[in-house]
Amino acid sequence: MPSISDPRFSFHTVGAKLLALLLATLLVVGMAQLARADPLAQAGEGETLFKEKCAACHSVGEGDKVGPDLQGVTARRDRDWLLRWIAAPDQVLASGDPIATQLFEEYKQIAMPNLGLTPAQAESLVAYFDAIDAGTIAPPAAQVTAPLAQGNAALGRELFTGAARFQNGGPPCMGCHSIGGIGALGGGVLGPDLTPAFSKFGDAGLASLLSTIPLPTMNPIFGLQGLSPLTPEEQANLRAFLQQASLAERPPDALVQLLILSAIGAALTLVLAHIFWRKRLVAVRRPLVTPARLASGPMNKT
Repeated sequence: MPSISDPRFSFHTVGAKLLALLLATLLVVGMAQLARADPLAQAGEGETLFKEKCAACHSVGEGDKVGPDLQGVTARRDRDWLLRWIAAPDQVLASGDPIATQLFEEYKQIAMPNLGLTPAQAESLVAYFDAIDAGTIAPPAAQVTAPLAQGNAALGRELFTGAARFQNGGPPCMGCHSIGGIGALGGGVLGPDLTPAFSKFGDAGLASLLSTIPLPTMNPIFGLQGLSPLTPEEQANLRAFLQQASLAERPPDALVQLLILSAIGAALTLVLAHIFWRKRLVAVRRPLVTPARLASGPMNKT
């Protein structure tokens, strides 16, 4: 490379190269910005995202599913709010936002999960909803809903309790959820009681939930990547069991029974500990205590 003192060195040559490099960079950035600014291209990306991430719980023009119908959503909601909600619904709900709270209560207290979408992807989804409302993109074609498969409640009970394993090796439902009809205690308490689930969501709602598991607590457990962790047969069997369980009344004093059993267990533990360990430190205490007692006896008399 020639030095500055070299007659072949020219500031004009270096300047021209730097200018060419700058122009090339600006051209690449500008083309990328134009591609992102293209409403149809952005809406097309949003359409793909909707089919992959949203269609299990939402429709556009076909009515409510697990979540609300999204037709006209860009007219109903402020754009900035909508972008924040799509990108981080858990944070918006946790902030006490009144719209998010209303949606949570209105749609059976099912929180919209955080799907890990970037701000750019949220923009694409909003562009997709805008394009549908403007008529530049057709809404998703109405899907012909096939009759739901009939399941076996007994097999569903085995899946729920863990007597039978899920095909993907996932944990049984009872590890986190309780339900009536499987004993006085009825299962775990990490998740909600599923006794009223069938009455709450209906067969179609349960089918949608079990096929997608759009729940932030369960997604990490099953390692979902937009795919169902349950086979169609497992989903049908669980729906049948949940329907059967909804007809059985849950003992109203189940919590009281749990507290009583806990108290009895604690008391038995203390009694057994006293019986088996009462002399555990005698061999250590006696050599230490005896000299102290003798020292406080006649030797201290004046």
